[in-house]
Amino acid sequence: MYDDILIPTDGGKQALKGAEHGVELAASVGATIHALYVIELPGAPRTTYIMEDEERVREEYREYGEEVTTEVCEMAAEAGVDCVTAVKTGSAHEEIKEYSEEEDIDLIVVGTRYQGKFGALMGSNAEKVVRTSEIPVITVRVKGTE
Repeated sequence: MYDDILIPTDGGKQALKGAEHGVELAASVGATIHALYVIELPGAPRTTYIMEDEERVREEYREYGEEVTTEVCEMAAEAGVDCVTAVKTGSAHEEIKEYSEEEDIDLIVVGTRYQGKFGALMGSNAEKVVRTSEIPVITVRVKGTE
């Protein structure tokens, strides 16, 4: 049923909670985990100075992305689950959807947290993934005390 499970991560508590659930599920069904980090940077730079700084920032985000996806893969390895990592640049929910289509993902498992009334109005990346994905999405909510 689930051969490939995508776990988007930003390294936060809610992402790790989602990763734990996704790894447990993958172990129980014999699926491969795909750990994905998306670099989201604001629009185009206006000066050469900012452009050079943007390259440095992109490299720092890429290194961080490799770090947090490796952390998910370490969790997977402990559970005996195969894992693939990827770091993309763009809008998080759009890159998650695009990656899931390109890699023929069967399920997305994403951590989320309650954001109050205004958060629900604005929408989180998890909520946008749920609304736009054509494949099943499991959301794992972090309790307010976690």
